[in-house]
Amino acid sequence: MKGKNAARQAASYGILIALAMVMSFVESLIPLPIPVPGAKAGLANLVTITGLYLVGIPGTVCVTLLRVVLVGLTFGNPYSMVYGLSGSFLSLLVMAAAKKYRLFSPVGISILGGVFHNIGQLTFAAVIVETPGLYYYLPALLLAGCAAGALIGILGGILTERLGKLLAPGQ
Repeated sequence: MKGKNAARQAASYGILIALAMVMSFVESLIPLPIPVPGAKAGLANLVTITGLYLVGIPGTVCVTLLRVVLVGLTFGNPYSMVYGLSGSFLSLLVMAAAKKYRLFSPVGISILGGVFHNIGQLTFAAVIVETPGLYYYLPALLLAGCAAGALIGILGGILTERLGKLLAPGQ
């Protein structure tokens, strides 16, 4: 029985990482009509919100790390990996705390994720280039983070429900 659960867990991680890679690729093909550097739809964050509910916090940390590194190697560069890690892990930390303490619904948790992802990346960029003026973009990025987070949260609920049935033990 233990081997079956380990195989099921490995399959869950593999599915989530594959979904994140596909979502990142699709997102790279979609230009957003927002004149703010770094604004994205956050499709790969769909995997993060789904992972929190399907594989838990430790598993989602692993999936997120692998996602950012693999996407950086495949579609980006070392800088994109570092920026991705700065946003992803601040976002994940806040979402994990909100989920653990049951502060919000999955949609609310996803909105927090979108907002804090932008805050993490913007703060990292401001420190690296030593330009606090980058915070000029914060209001637009917060608005984009809320909108994307709400959409991703809704889609994440649907995906979690469907994948949960597929990956449920005993099925």
